Amino acid sequence: MTSDLVSRVAETLGNFVSAGDRLVVGLSGGVDSVVLLDVLARLARRGRFELSAIHVNHQLSPNAPRWAAFCRKLCRTRGISLRVAKVTVARGDSVEAAARAARYEAFRKLRADYIALAHNQDDQAETLLLQLLRGAGVKGLAAMPLLKDERGTREPFVRASEREGAKAECRPPDLPTSRFHELRGLCPSLITRQPSPAILRPLLDVPRSEIEHYARQRKLEWVEDETNTDPYFLRNFLRRDVLPVIATRYPAYRATLARSARNLADAAQLLDELGATDAAGCLENGTLAVAALRRFAPARARNLLRYFLSMQGVTMPGADRLDEALRQAVTAKQDARVLVELGGARLRRFAGRLHVVRETGPLPASYVKPWRGEREVALPGLGGVLMLARGRGAGISLARLRGRRVTIGVRRGGERYQPDCGRPRRSLKNLFQEAQVPPWQRERTPLIFCDGELVWAAGVGGVDCAYRAVGDEPALRPVWQPFAEG
Repeated sequence: MTSDLVSRVAETLGNFVSAGDRLVVGLSGGVDSVVLLDVLARLARRGRFELSAIHVNHQLSPNAPRWAAFCRKLCRTRGISLRVAKVTVARGDSVEAAARAARYEAFRKLRADYIALAHNQDDQAETLLLQLLRGAGVKGLAAMPLLKDERGTREPFVRASEREGAKAECRPPDLPTSRFHELRGLCPSLITRQPSPAILRPLLDVPRSEIEHYARQRKLEWVEDETNTDPYFLRNFLRRDVLPVIATRYPAYRATLARSARNLADAAQLLDELGATDAAGCLENGTLAVAALRRFAPARARNLLRYFLSMQGVTMPGADRLDEALRQAVTAKQDARVLVELGGARLRRFAGRLHVVRETGPLPASYVKPWRGEREVALPGLGGVLMLARGRGAGISLARLRGRRVTIGVRRGGERYQPDCGRPRRSLKNLFQEAQVPPWQRERTPLIFCDGELVWAAGVGGVDCAYRAVGDEPALRPVWQPFAEG
C-alpha cells in the first residue's frame, strides 16, 4: 500500500516537476501533511528536486506553539529545512477564510517553484458541497485543482518546462538589469513581482483512509487540531454528520464528487477562454474598455468582467457585488465617478475604461525627497521608480539645476508650468485632465521641482520651457516606471 501511494505521487510529480525545482511542503503537523512530507522525502533524490517545508502558525490555538515545535523536530530528524511563519489572522465573519488568506499570503512570499499541499479526495468532496451550500458559481464548484499557478488551473499533461517563461523576473522596460537587482533589494515586494509558487496537490485523488493507512504502516507521528472535531465549523459538520449518511447509500461519493469537480473545472476553463476571446483588443495596461461589456448580453458581460478581475488578481466578489459593478460600469453617466469596493481593491472607471485600484496608505503631510544626482530614485510611497538618465539635447538642462535645490514631490494644489512653449503656463490640474491621468493617480504622481518651481510632471511628460535643454547641452531625462502589481 505504501509503495502504491509513493508510485502514484511520483507519477503526478512527473507531469509537472523538473529536476532542480524547489518544492515546499505546507506542513501543519496533521496526518495528511506528515504523510505528504514522508512521501516527497522518499522521492526527492530520485526526482532530483529540492525539498523543504513551511509551517504557518496562525496564532489561533493555545496548542500552536506545540504544533510548531513538533514540525521543527520532524524536519530536523529528517534533515529537511523548515520555515515557521507567524501570521496574524484578520477578524471577520469567517475565521477559516481569513486564516486561509493569511496562509496563502505566506506561501506567495516563498522563493519556490511549488507549494505542495496535502488536500485529499475527502477534502475535495467536502469543498464541493461547501461551495454548493454557499451558492458558488462554476469556478467555485470546480473546487480545488491538482495544480494552479499564475496562468490558472493546469492539467497533468502540461509539462513543467512550459512554466519556464513564467519564472522569468518581471523587470520594468528600460530598467537596467544591474540597477533592477539593487532596487529590488530596497523594496523587493514593489519593484517587481516574483512569480508566486504554483500550488500542487499530489494527494488530491487519494482517499483519507488510504493516507491514514500509510501513516500507520510507516509508524508516523502527527498532531491533531482540536478544531477538526468542532461542529461549529461547517466543514466539520459535513464530515461528521452528513457525509457518513451519504456514504450508506453512495459509498463511492468521494470519487463521484471529485469527478463532478473536474467536469466543472472544464466548464470554468471554457468560460475563461470565452472571456479571453471577448477581451481581445479591449485590454490595455491592465484596464478594460467599458464598450466591450456593452457589446454583450448580461451573462456574457458578467463573464468578461469576472475574467478581467481574475486577470488583475482580485478575489472574486459575490454575485450581488459583481452585478453592481457591471451595472455601475455600463449604465453610470459619463462623468460619474464609478467606485465599487472589492475587498482590498476598488473598481473604478475613467475615460471609458475600468481600472482595478489597490488600496494604499496615506502619504505624509509633506512628501518631499531631495535629489542628489541619483540616476534612479525608488519611491515606494508613490508606487514606482523615477529613472533619471543622462543625455544631451533633450530633457532638463543640468546647467539650470546646478547649485539649486532639486526635489521630488507631489501635487499640493495650485501648481503651474509650461511644457508647451507655444502656449502659456497652465495649471497642473488642467494638464492632468488633458493627458487623461486618472484622478486617483494625480495625488501620487511624481513631480520634479527646482527651488520650488515645477519643472516636470509624470503623466504630462514635458519639461517646463524655462528648464528645457537646448542644442546638445547635458540634460536629464526623467522616466517614471510604476512598480508591477502584486
